[in-house]
Amino acid sequence: MNNPQRSFTKPKQFDTNIIAIGAGSAGLVTSYIAAAVKAKVALIERHKMGGDCLNTGCVPSKALIRSAKIKHYIDRAAEFGLEQTAVTVNFAKVMERVQRIIKKVEPHDSIERYTGLGVECVTGSAKIKSPYEVEVDDKVITTKNIVIATGARPFVPPISGIENIDYYTSDTIWEIREQPKRLLVLGGGPIGCELAQAFSRLGSEVIQLDMAERVLPREDEDVAKFVTNKFQAEGIDVRVNHKAIEFKQQNDKKILIAEYQGENIEVECDTVLLAVGRQANSKGLGLEELGIELNPQGTIKVNEYLQTNYKNIYACGDVAGPYQFTHTAAHQAWYACVNALFGKLKKFKVDYSVIPWATFTDPEVARVGLNEQDAKDQGIPYEVTYYGIDDLDRAIADEEDHGFVKVLTQPGKDKILGVTIVGYHAAELIAEFVSAMKHGLGLNKILGTIHIYPTLAEANKYAAGMWKKANVSPTILAWLEKFHRWMRK
Repeated sequence: MNNPQRSFTKPKQFDTNIIAIGAGSAGLVTSYIAAAVKAKVALIERHKMGGDCLNTGCVPSKALIRSAKIKHYIDRAAEFGLEQTAVTVNFAKVMERVQRIIKKVEPHDSIERYTGLGVECVTGSAKIKSPYEVEVDDKVITTKNIVIATGARPFVPPISGIENIDYYTSDTIWEIREQPKRLLVLGGGPIGCELAQAFSRLGSEVIQLDMAERVLPREDEDVAKFVTNKFQAEGIDVRVNHKAIEFKQQNDKKILIAEYQGENIEVECDTVLLAVGRQANSKGLGLEELGIELNPQGTIKVNEYLQTNYKNIYACGDVAGPYQFTHTAAHQAWYACVNALFGKLKKFKVDYSVIPWATFTDPEVARVGLNEQDAKDQGIPYEVTYYGIDDLDRAIADEEDHGFVKVLTQPGKDKILGVTIVGYHAAELIAEFVSAMKHGLGLNKILGTIHIYPTLAEANKYAAGMWKKANVSPTILAWLEKFHRWMRK
């Protein structure tokens, strides 16, 4: 990191030990930890406590997915031996349920709770005036340390004509109460996939369009293909290799002109949802005036201790990257807070060695560590063990016998390099592998662990068993055959 270009007078005394800017996951965890160790902490939030995850991200999207899944189960009633009855979706009530779920979770992140924990909660827009001063609506708070945790927002792509149409993002889609008849979802990443399937299951005609060659491009090709096949079977019109060129508004219709195989085609819809990524909220905080360095993509540049080019200003969560997950924001916040408060005694390098994530489509896609395309890109040798969940008793009993567990290991060893699970409750199943990788346990340990029958978690053990079978020495097997032949005499 470069040294700061400006020098500032350090106050003789400070109002706080630490200020966290932004009350999303990273800011909440920062302030929680600081208060727990009896530091004086101020948490500044200009909008809503809980950040994107509570208000426009994880919580509302999972609530919507749940309603859509219940509708999907009703549609599948005959598979379970039940007489199928028609169900009517009251879309407005579905969206009101989403808001009800947000309200139920809201107290966990509320001003009242954090005030009770010893955090000074300040409502207003923060601007960093110096490494030791943060201004909030004309009030200046002095501090020893600053943690920037302002998150990110949906990226609006510079497509011609987009300013002339009404569109939604993952921030604003929760405002609607009238169900889209024809919904165009622009983006094939996790957010686009989750919302495309949810709206489709609730009855919207959905077109999902992306310029990449497949949806979920960070996952392996077999994973993306599995999800795509499921989407198409459910009636979602998945269009990849389509580059958005221009939007036009014609009466009640919105028309996207997209390039596909060298030709321009028209895609009609009445509602557009943009889900093409997120950009860091690094503007308007005074960073430019201070000379705080940014990465090319707009995230704040930090070192391995999460420090900016000012040693007492830290950044964590989506505004810093490189991961944009609620759980990684919380993970980073521990390092930022502890390094800020106790860095003179000991500093900790942020650990990204075991980062899990999941996409909550149906089937779910859960991942930790390397997948095949990452291993190939990085030149890391690996072996693959593949277990098909269609063989699992509990999955069969639940009529959810689809998907797979794919484990990458070091050649000839049981050390786990990465795992991808596709299937029913994959995000829950991955936890065993996350723990194993974190604590250096190999597949032999998982194989030697009792798993309850019948459960989905047995898939992990069976995957370990398949690795064991493939790695038994032929010499040992030949010797054992001779031994048992001799024992029969």
